[in-house]
Amino acid sequence: MAIKVIAQRREVKLGKNPGMKFVMRPDLYSPIQEKKVFAEAATHSGISAGVIKAAWDAAGEVIRTWATEGHSVPLPGLGTMRFGVRSKAVESLEDVKTGLISVRRIIFTPNVDVKDELKNTSIQITCLDEDGKVLKRVTSGDGGDIEDTGEDDGPTGGLTPNPGD
Repeated sequence: MAIKVIAQRREVKLGKNPGMKFVMRPDLYSPIQEKKVFAEAATHSGISAGVIKAAWDAAGEVIRTWATEGHSVPLPGLGTMRFGVRSKAVESLEDVKTGLISVRRIIFTPNVDVKDELKNTSIQITCLDEDGKVLKRVTSGDGGDIEDTGEDDGPTGGLTPNPGD
């Protein structure tokens, strides 16, 4: 398996050095239907797809409830998720209000197994010109560094300040 990426030459008008640049984006796959996920899980586990779906629906309900109560909720085999916000910082207590919140966030922290899977997955880059013609293909040979936002957002607990504030 490999993660597929497109690097297409485009005109970049912003930044210090505008001009023609190769801009990377994921090569998007078609979404997998939910019923296919349950059928595949049934094949791997020997449990019927209906039972797996019922259990998953119940687990989803519990996860949503606990996350809205402020818990960091384990997603077995995947990692943890919790809700948070991005907000502006203010100096005065009188200035604290809900209007400081710029966005609500879902924060997912993958477990070690998921990070290792990503680290060990090669990346295939297809380089295209501005018209979509394939110029070359590249397969990663890097060490597979993983962006690690960390388990903890620090003392704000998911209340991440907006950059520049």
